[in-house]
Amino acid sequence: MKVKETAKKFTILYVLIGLIVLFSILNPVFFSIQNLTNIFVQQSYVIIAAIGLAFIMISGGMDLSVGYQMSLVGVITALAIMWWELPVPAAVLIGLAAGIVLGLINGVAAVYLKVHPLIITLGTMTIFQGVSYIISNSNPIFGLPDSFKYLGQGYVLGIPVSVILMVLIAAAASIILNKTYFGRYVYALGSNEEAAHLAGVNVRFMKICVFMISSFFVAISAIILVARAGSATSATGVGTEFTCMTAAVLGGVSFKGGAGKVWGVITGVLILGVLSSGMQIIGLGTYPQYVAKGLVLLAAVGFDTYQKSGKVKK
Repeated sequence: MKVKETAKKFTILYVLIGLIVLFSILNPVFFSIQNLTNIFVQQSYVIIAAIGLAFIMISGGMDLSVGYQMSLVGVITALAIMWWELPVPAAVLIGLAAGIVLGLINGVAAVYLKVHPLIITLGTMTIFQGVSYIISNSNPIFGLPDSFKYLGQGYVLGIPVSVILMVLIAAAASIILNKTYFGRYVYALGSNEEAAHLAGVNVRFMKICVFMISSFFVAISAIILVARAGSATSATGVGTEFTCMTAAVLGGVSFKGGAGKVWGVITGVLILGVLSSGMQIIGLGTYPQYVAKGLVLLAAVGFDTYQKSGKVKK
């Protein structure tokens, strides 16, 4: 019985390993150190954003504005450097603060309007998108300094800075969720909000905090993405929410809340990254990748529903 439970728990890791083996057989170039490193570098910002979204999903909510938060934070950070001529550290802090404010807006709106976060963030995503285009005048922002681009392009002892930041953030998130009372409250909120309230958890405060933490991670992700690209536009990061949501569900985060682990989210993102890279290497274009990601999401949702129904029957 324990063997079956262990096998089910690590199914997603087996899928990742299976995809790596499959694409390595189809084209040995896939298994090169350079390609595997590229996958980690390309997916580092997605992993950070997906971990942020996972906080909200575990608590029983959803955030569709992730990509548009990235757009707005990226533009604000770039403007702070290029137009306001602020030092890079100050601009980064402004970008992070902006992200927290966006999360606060989402959280307060969801709590006090008493509407599901899915609907709230469907509205705020268009607001964030509009503000991003307005403040940038729909123009790309080029010429970012090397000291800023170092966050997305630099190396420390041969390891990409973006990957180092990703590992540190993943470790911090894992500790918060698994080793603190706050993390237990997040899981409790997603499992049964009413029971959490009766147990003394400040549900409103927790929901707002979860949105702010998520948006803080998303802001870090946006800054890394802009630094890697070397420029910022209002289209930067848009669409990332779909990848994050797919990866989170694939990694074991339930749409219904109350379940999910950071390592599962990371594995989910890497599966999508391996799938994308592998399909490119074997000659399949962008559009088949969309189809594959959509099928992966449907499979992940189906598996999540199957697991939930299995637990109920037990």
